[in-house]
Order: sequence, then structure tokens, then C-alpha cells
Amino acid sequence: MSRLKEEWIDRLESGLPPKERIVERNIAITAQYAAWYLQKPGLFKWAGMAAFASRQVGIALAFSEMMHAPDPVAILEETQDQGFSFDPGRLFRSALNNLFSVPSFMHSVAARQLFLADLDEIRRGNNTIFADIAWAHAAYLESGIGEIVKNCNGEEDEYLLTGFRMIDDGARILEKAGNEEEARRLIWNGNVLLLRQEQLNTLQPVFDAISQQGRIVISFGSELDFSGAVENVKASFSSFSGYFETLTGLKSVTDREDRWHWIENDVLPSWDRVDGTYGEGSGLKKQLEAFAAGESTMMHQVKQYAANLFRIS
Repeated sequence: MSRLKEEWIDRLESGLPPKERIVERNIAITAQYAAWYLQKPGLFKWAGMAAFASRQVGIALAFSEMMHAPDPVAILEETQDQGFSFDPGRLFRSALNNLFSVPSFMHSVAARQLFLADLDEIRRGNNTIFADIAWAHAAYLESGIGEIVKNCNGEEDEYLLTGFRMIDDGARILEKAGNEEEARRLIWNGNVLLLRQEQLNTLQPVFDAISQQGRIVISFGSELDFSGAVENVKASFSSFSGYFETLTGLKSVTDREDRWHWIENDVLPSWDRVDGTYGEGSGLKKQLEAFAAGESTMMHQVKQYAANLFRIS
């Protein structure tokens, strides 16, 4: 059934929790990405990687939601029976001591609000990516490439439309049992263009709004962890770019050139390796099925996120 782009977006939006339910909404977005990959694993490479990226963002968003709460410590104390706890106040003090060497910074309400504002920008980015790119997956599945052609505006032609055209060309070659190597190349490169749409067009305004301090924190927290799918496969911005360079701001995930260099040389090769393991009974399939079912151990992941981000011992 043919629809306008706005109708596709509204249709997907109606299936999500409202924006104020931050964690639940992120889990639902992650689930949708995973479901699309599971439906078309040979075609929807971007969706599969987006599921892992959205899960990782969700950890930061859960951390943000916790810190917005009137009593974040009480939230964590509720998880004592799950085997962990940590002190948010110590978290912020350690973050500052380690990253900025200004011990009093996080004691100020203004600084805490600045950090939370940066996390809110990340939340906005998670929602914006879904609005900008997800509709095309739904349209393609239900109505084919013509629906995307009809609905793309000029700004989307370079990456989004061209990317789906390449994916569709690859799918047609596979249907005819033609040159599989060429088909897979087209499909992969088409998905890379979707990633360019996400990173260079959709996300850059979000990153431009991040504070100077937040750019360092977010750079240290930026990684794709494929644990659960394939062990010991992780793409970390700070590990790739250098801890000193990241700490001093010489390299930043908010810089489009630094970010794309990391993606092209670390994230995409890692995802290619993980994607290649997909099959019945594979760890990747099981992990994405868990995402698609909305399964989450978010509070455990929040602790790990905080420990990795701020190097708390």
C-alpha cells in the first residue's frame, strides 16, 4: 500500500512508547531494528548494526534517566538483589578527576545539568535516526523501492535513496542466481550509504550541540560491543583513536572526519565479521532475537557503561 513519507513515520511512531519514557522507547527502537535484520539478514545490514548501536545508546539513556530521578541512589539500591551497586556521586567525581582534573566541577548543579543536557542530545539523536531512516525500511518491505523513490526529497537522494537502490539491485541479482559476489558488494555498499546518511546528515547537528566537556565524555563512551553475538569483538572510539588524543580532545567522536575514520576502519570491519557469523543457532541470531523480543538487562549494562566510561575501579 502506497503512503506518504509522513504516514510511514507516523505509523512507526504509533508503535513506540512516548518520548518521555526514555528507556522503554529505546528498547522498542532497538527491537524494531533487530526485527528488520532478522526478516532480511541478507539485505538489512544497517538495521542489524543499528540494533547494537541503539542498545549501546540505550545504556547511556538509562544512565541519563537514572540521573534525572529525584533520588538516583534509591533506584540503584532497588537492584541490590541483582548483585551490584555503585554511588552516582562518586561516579561524577571520578569522571571529573579522571577527565578534567577539576575536582569541584561535578559538585556544581550547573555542571551536572550540562552533562545531563548532553545525554538528552544523545536521546534526541536516537529518536531522529529512527524518524529519518526507519520509515524507508518499512516502505521497502511493504511496497518496494518505488515507495522510497516517491518519498525521498533531494537531501536524501545521495545516501538514503542511492543506498536502497543499491540494496535493491543486489537483491534482484540474488533472485536470479546471478553474480553473488557482485550482489553482496552492492548490498554492503548500499548499507554503508545508509550509515553515511545517519552519521553525516542526521547525527552531525546533534553532535554539534554537545558541550566541550561532553564531547570528551561521549568520545570515551562511544563503542559498539557485540558481546552476546560474538565474544571479544568490540569497536571502541578511544581505543582506536588513542586515549591521550581522546582525553585532550585532539580526536573526538563528535568530529565528522574523526568519527567516519573510526567507523570505516574499525566499526564496519568489526560488524562485517559479526554479520558473517549469522545463521541458525548462531550467537548473532540469538542476540538479535533477544533484542527483537524487547529483552533487557539495562541496569546491569548501566553499571558497565559507567565503569567503562569513567574508568572507575
